[in-house]
Amino acid sequence: MARYVGPKSKIARKFGEAIFGEDKSFERKNYPPGQHGLASKRSKKSEYAVQLMEKQKAKYTYGVLERQFSNMFKKATRSHGITGEVLLQLCESRLDNVVYRFGISTSRSGARQLVSHRHITVNGEIVNIPSYSLKPGDVVGVREKSKSLATIEESLSRSSNVYEWLSWNADKMEGTFVSVPQRVQIPENIKEQLIVELYSK
Repeated sequence: MARYVGPKSKIARKFGEAIFGEDKSFERKNYPPGQHGLASKRSKKSEYAVQLMEKQKAKYTYGVLERQFSNMFKKATRSHGITGEVLLQLCESRLDNVVYRFGISTSRSGARQLVSHRHITVNGEIVNIPSYSLKPGDVVGVREKSKSLATIEESLSRSSNVYEWLSWNADKMEGTFVSVPQRVQIPENIKEQLIVELYSK
């Protein structure tokens, strides 16, 4: 499946925030890319443009393509609860996102690669589908043969994030998806209501 593999700093500059994590290039040039980057900051965007940009930001943040994102939105509309909040909860419940949250990888794209290359297990079984949706109580771990991988060890040694809906066991290199996070627990700066308004047109 196609994925964006271009310069991440350019995308971060487009949205005006480091959506892919720490970015020294973005810190130096925190204005839109292109010849008229600084001037474009002053131009007023239409309501549709603002809504579309928010949807694109969410898609780039979680590394989800349009069809997947649209399907998640449809699932969110059929679920009980606030549609926008449920949409973000579905994004957070993806296996690649949880691997990233546990600190097994320093980025979601790296987490997606670890899953695809069969380094990750769910409840003891290898799962190589990054979009796999986790349920409360599921245990995500590093496959026994992959525990010595330098990239995983380095990432875990640098990780310091703690999330209330996740529980990590460093000795076993596995963690539990304790519960679906509430909106206030999700740190991403995404205005989900704008996305709902866009899809509702």
